[in-house]
Amino acid sequence: MENAKRLKIGITGIIGTAICCFTPVLVFILGAIGLTVVVRWLDYILFPLMGLFMILVITTIVRQRGAK
Repeated sequence: MENAKRLKIGITGIIGTAICCFTPVLVFILGAIGLTVVVRWLDYILFPLMGLFMILVITTIVRQRGAK
């Protein structure tokens, strides 16, 4: 995968998980469709997912600097 594309995916993922994690957007959406039982498990999913996106961005930046 190209570095620019990988960086774009990582940054978009970080922003998306941050919006769902730190604001009640996902809680309202899940409540509207009747899946409020899932809300208590969101932190177990969203925090590691955000960490994976951060690792993706960091490794991409390190690879770009190493290639120069």
